[in-house]
Amino acid sequence: MTNALDIARDLVRCASVTPRDEGALDVVARYLKEVGFSIERVRFSDANTPDIDNLYAKIGTGAPCLMFAGHTDVVPPGDAAQWRFDPFSAEVADGQLWGRGAVDMKGGLAAAIAAAIAHVREFGASKGAIAFLITGDEEGPAVNGTVKLLEWAKARGEHFDHCILGEPTNPDKLGDMIKIGRRGSLTGRLVVHGKQGHVGYPHLAHNPVPDMVAILAGLKASTLDAGTEHFDASNLEVTTVDTGNGATNVIPAAVRATFNIRFNDLWTPDSLAQEITRRIHAAAPDAKIDLAFDPTNAVAFLTSPGPFVDLVADAIEKETGRRPALSTTGGTSDARFIQAHCPVVEFGLVGQTMHAIDERTPVAELEQLAAIYRRVLQAYFA
Repeated sequence: MTNALDIARDLVRCASVTPRDEGALDVVARYLKEVGFSIERVRFSDANTPDIDNLYAKIGTGAPCLMFAGHTDVVPPGDAAQWRFDPFSAEVADGQLWGRGAVDMKGGLAAAIAAAIAHVREFGASKGAIAFLITGDEEGPAVNGTVKLLEWAKARGEHFDHCILGEPTNPDKLGDMIKIGRRGSLTGRLVVHGKQGHVGYPHLAHNPVPDMVAILAGLKASTLDAGTEHFDASNLEVTTVDTGNGATNVIPAAVRATFNIRFNDLWTPDSLAQEITRRIHAAAPDAKIDLAFDPTNAVAFLTSPGPFVDLVADAIEKETGRRPALSTTGGTSDARFIQAHCPVVEFGLVGQTMHAIDERTPVAELEQLAAIYRRVLQAYFA
């Protein structure tokens, strides 16, 4: 039998820090080819971002088609000397797999591959289809990865009925949580203009800092909303405030602030930008400001609870004894692109060490995740 640990170790040994692949997609292709998956490698380019290799694999035809999505790229390991083991050595010690990507998300991908291999070997691929949509651009700009690979598949006539994305979703124990949606993200950049001058002659200058203070207080004075049934309240966080002024006796000419909003499905980026603009002008109506919002493809979405969500939750409960909570918390993921093509849920490993020094996952949980995915496949194609 092909186990998840062997696949995960082969993947972790590939130093696939975005945008490098370093053989990671070759590992995916090699394992899936063993049981008859067709494999296609697709590279996408963009003038302003690195070229990215992607992989699409499929076995079977017709409906239903269950897709596993994920990524083989990882974040940089940082100072390798601080790791217990080399971050790309895939060491197994103390019952755990150590290495960059063990949790996010080469471990989850390995579990899905192991489950698919076991399912095909036992049941064949006569009922519907199983697909893998894997990118090397999730941790980077996310321009030449999943979003383009989905459009490429659509143009070929590929259809997906449901998707599982193997991101690490569990806060403490395997089986804690399924992500059935994600909040959107919008970044704003604000400049308040004044007039530079000597602090001893304030009548000859205009200090923009008090206006900025009033604006930021106005943005935080009341909540954006109270949340919804499946989403927490939207939150705005100020991330930078800066005058660029190194002198103590100079009134600055301008002050800049950056803020980020994680918003629920009560808002769109446009409606949220309008509300933020209104609050800024209300807080400092006479201030001279420049306000811009970064382009965003992170829009809030929800996969409504129903038969597919229940099927995944049932598989998790049968394997772990825990009924997972349905959540929309956390940051963004490639599920924001997938949701436009089919219903998607996220379920993977425990995320406590993702992106951290000494990233690691218990081997038992890695194999248990593969067993959960295998239960999902059996129930889905029953």
